[in-house]
Amino acid sequence: MDMTFTGRDLQVTDEIRETAERKLSPLGRLEPRAMALDVELIGEHHPTIDGVKRVEAALRIPRKTFRAHAEADDVPTAIDRVRDKLERQVRDHHGKKRPPKKPRGIESARGSAPAEE
Repeated sequence: MDMTFTGRDLQVTDEIRETAERKLSPLGRLEPRAMALDVELIGEHHPTIDGVKRVEAALRIPRKTFRAHAEADDVPTAIDRVRDKLERQVRDHHGKKRPPKKPRGIESARGSAPAEE
């Protein structure tokens, strides 16, 4: 799974990158078809001394994209919250598995008719 990190008004350091990779890599085990994970780190300009850190993430699998965002005073806490939200979305998606389709058409009608003697 490819991880892409983008920083807006916030420097993406090696420490932040390693923390995010360690905390978000279990999502790849939950969803083996995951192709990419885009993580965006944003330094918000709220009227606090240090500002609020916002993390947005998009987990891409074929035919589906899971998105989550979270805000916190520090980046690791925001990453934890994003991971929890993405994990819940992936687990809910796995719970929606459809039952196998029933056979249709003339072939299924012949198979289910009672045999005549």
